Amino acid sequence: MSQALEDLLDLLDLEQIEENIFRGRSRSAVVPRVFGGQVAAQALVAAGRTVPADRPPHSLHAYFLRTGDPGAPIVYTVDRLRDGRSFTTRRVVAVQHGKPVFGLSASFQTYEEGLDHQAPMPPAPDPATLPTSEDRLRGYPHLDAEVVERFIEARAAVDLRYAEDPPFGSYGAPREPHSQVWFRTNGKLADDPLLHIALATYVSDMTLLDSVLLAHGRGGWAVGDVVGASLDHAMWFHRPFRADEWLLYDQESPSAYGGRGLGQARIYTRDGRLAITVIQEGVVRVPREH
Repeated sequence: MSQALEDLLDLLDLEQIEENIFRGRSRSAVVPRVFGGQVAAQALVAAGRTVPADRPPHSLHAYFLRTGDPGAPIVYTVDRLRDGRSFTTRRVVAVQHGKPVFGLSASFQTYEEGLDHQAPMPPAPDPATLPTSEDRLRGYPHLDAEVVERFIEARAAVDLRYAEDPPFGSYGAPREPHSQVWFRTNGKLADDPLLHIALATYVSDMTLLDSVLLAHGRGGWAVGDVVGASLDHAMWFHRPFRADEWLLYDQESPSAYGGRGLGQARIYTRDGRLAITVIQEGVVRVPREH
């Protein structure tokens, strides 16, 4: 297991300071604020700590309310909304400096048999044939060296491989608003379903709005031709998966309007099972010229 993954798992191992109250640490992301995937994963872990282990999460719905301060701890309070025979519902509020910065609702379910169908997995290149994220980043001379190092550090816990050039690699002309990324953790994880779901939640916030940028030929935060942040995030966990095995993140953007962009995606296991559906809206603004 890589040191970066150990550090990430340590971030997700929240401290319980009272019944239904947990505390997590933070670290800086590519931009000087708490990475949205981190706070979402930590909130899901906090909720999961109050639910029996045989009830994994099947969905989450979240809102990013304020910019998180990476220099301060985050306190997560869990409301136990419902404990039913099949479903359990939790609401989590993340607080910093006395103000809510993030809110999440999550639903958990015991396993049961039922109807089964799925959308087929789209064609995608073999991840073994693709360059690593670090190799891609170091191969773009137009990127600022400091930005490249921040990206590499922020993604060091994950082996993330773009099927084609990411927005910051080739920009200036609109492309199809579609992006594919393979990812897995840089090391094996314990056999804990909640942990694998939390890690997928963490990664899901890294690239989902890329397809919005592609549609407009924008390079994104790495080159400074847009500013933005996540607004809301929803995930549905359909089938079991492991975050330490290759997952295909197939992403697209159906709309951008009013300073907001929408990304939607499906995550498949390497053998073609639909594991997760993700939808996110974010602020995507073109900086004003002075």
